[in-house]
Amino acid sequence: MIEVEGLEKWYGFAQALKGISFSVQKGEVVGFLGPNGAGKSTTMKILTGYLLPTGGSASVAGFDVVADSLQVRRRIGYLPESTPLYTDMRVDDYLAFCADIRGVPRLKRNKAIGRAVELCGLSKVLGKNIVELSKGYKQRVGLAQAIVHEPPVLILDEPTSGLDPNQIVEVRKLIERLGEEHTVVLSTHYLQEVEKSCTRAIIVSQGEIVADGTQEELVATLPRGPLRARVRGPEENVLRQCNELLHGVPVGVIERGDGWIDYRIDVPEGNAPVVEAFARLVVKNGWDLLELVRERASLEDVFRNLTLDASKEAQSA
Repeated sequence: MIEVEGLEKWYGFAQALKGISFSVQKGEVVGFLGPNGAGKSTTMKILTGYLLPTGGSASVAGFDVVADSLQVRRRIGYLPESTPLYTDMRVDDYLAFCADIRGVPRLKRNKAIGRAVELCGLSKVLGKNIVELSKGYKQRVGLAQAIVHEPPVLILDEPTSGLDPNQIVEVRKLIERLGEEHTVVLSTHYLQEVEKSCTRAIIVSQGEIVADGTQEELVATLPRGPLRARVRGPEENVLRQCNELLHGVPVGVIERGDGWIDYRIDVPEGNAPVVEAFARLVVKNGWDLLELVRERASLEDVFRNLTLDASKEAQSA
């Protein structure tokens, strides 16, 4: 549905995009993830025909974003970071207006508007002026205008920016529902948006793609963390015997619960003898071993590792 090849964008002497390439298949929900100023919004604006690229190419549903801009726009639903709403209009009038300018046939217009209203949960506010709505409902109206013409591709730029936690959850659930019927590209710098809503993540930093894959694939690029052991036993005795047995392997307390304590054991992955020795120590002392797991890297770890490295390289250059 989307093909990007060697895309570049210069703003004067500043290069916002440095020849990025990626593709999005039909039915995917792709998170376009990166810190502020990474090039996310620039990419979204080029894909939607709002900006012209300086170099490279991009196409949507087989149509070039420059040569066939109108065909591309017909196939895209776009929600910019600043939701474009005519706040003096009523919700139903605004959606009818959007359906009209999007070329929805008159005989199909009511059905199309009804579908958008149902998906976005707007039935209670149809008769209200947009200016009266909360920010969460305004965002829903913005999403409704993006889908009223039933486009195959949705491009959402920071759709939860400025919302409170409850509104974020509501909009996130809505995006998940939209992902069942549309190909979605979701630009954000919120990691939870990608973790909860996306099937794949593209991480961009300093105008370059630094990672592309599913959450599991990206997390697998980092080594797994330390051991986490949940033990029911006397804390002082556990720490003393662990330090004696493990010969300098750092052991510390992470969390204390109701009768149990979580210990962090900084032993590298693959060091089976240390793990076995710890298990034998617990059994020998009659303590209860409630859990023994290797902590897993998170998407946040991957993001920080890649974007901080890219930032340091740019500063050193």
